[in-house]
Amino acid sequence: MVNFKKSFKGKKIFLTGHTGFKGSWMSVWLDLLGAQVKGYALKPERISLYNKIQKNLHKHESVIADIRDKKKLQKEILSFQPDFIFHFAAQPLVRESYRTPVETFEVNAIGTANVLESLRQLKKKCVAVIVTTDKVYENLETDYAYKESDKLGGHDPYSSSKAAAEIITQSFRLSFFKPDNFSQHKKSISTVRAGNVIGGGDYAEDRIVPDIFRALSGSSVISIRNPKAVRPWQHVLEPLHGYLTLAGRMYAEPQKFADSFNFGPELSDALTVEELVKLAIKSWGSGKFKFAEVKNAPHEAGLLKLSIDKAKRELDWAPKWNAERAIERTVNWYKESLKKDTDIFNLCLQNIQDYMKK
Repeated sequence: MVNFKKSFKGKKIFLTGHTGFKGSWMSVWLDLLGAQVKGYALKPERISLYNKIQKNLHKHESVIADIRDKKKLQKEILSFQPDFIFHFAAQPLVRESYRTPVETFEVNAIGTANVLESLRQLKKKCVAVIVTTDKVYENLETDYAYKESDKLGGHDPYSSSKAAAEIITQSFRLSFFKPDNFSQHKKSISTVRAGNVIGGGDYAEDRIVPDIFRALSGSSVISIRNPKAVRPWQHVLEPLHGYLTLAGRMYAEPQKFADSFNFGPELSDALTVEELVKLAIKSWGSGKFKFAEVKNAPHEAGLLKLSIDKAKRELDWAPKWNAERAIERTVNWYKESLKKDTDIFNLCLQNIQDYMKK
């Protein structure tokens, strides 16, 4: 197992998308580990986890800028001289990608190319973990768990833009960062594929858990679009633990782990949207839901499963919390967050510490 303190304490970590949901949780975790972090992202939404935790972050610099601004991005990376880059910044919503397809491709595909080009200009050893999604595979919607060697695809602009990010990363790896030539370029890059992440502090529009929380806290009925859709739900700490594990292994053995990895729950743990909602209501203690009839709705996959055999075998990584536990922890986080005297940073910290005890 990777010793996170040993791997990241005092290290310089450039984190794109630090103002987002996953980026905020990663910022808290890196703060706990004693890393020096420079975040690069758009301004956080008014109601956001980042706004609730940023004042408690220690060695943390926040740069508010666009990932599409190649000159600005390159300047910030080169001036910081990072040991690690975690690239989280993205347009992360499927339905939003139908409304803004070109922007989605610019952010998710060209933004990734900008990060990798900046990395190419860096003249020191650096590990880069490029975050994509479980939706990068050509999804045939069969009862099959996609593995890292399967064909990439993507029906909607979000999924295909992330598949494009995978292809771009592979091109940079083969063209400029070949593992066999590590002694010359000193870069190790990987892609990580996870999705359907849940956890406290997600306030995004058009995502199931924030929708559930808003309905339950407002005593209104939860409206479900695709009740039978099956997803590999996982608590946000699961993939973050995977990313940190992989990055630690890459730093120690940069040639061996420059590859792609899936991070998800056990196959037996995939739930339908309806099952997720029922478990959330059970944890909350009350609530009702209804099926929403959406006419002319854009396509969203009905079935998606991931194989995590590679991460288990090569990284000695495995999920710690099953779906029921993940939902319970998420609901409890939102409940606690509503209390007037709750310190949100410490609430996140406690979740991380509890997770690592298991």
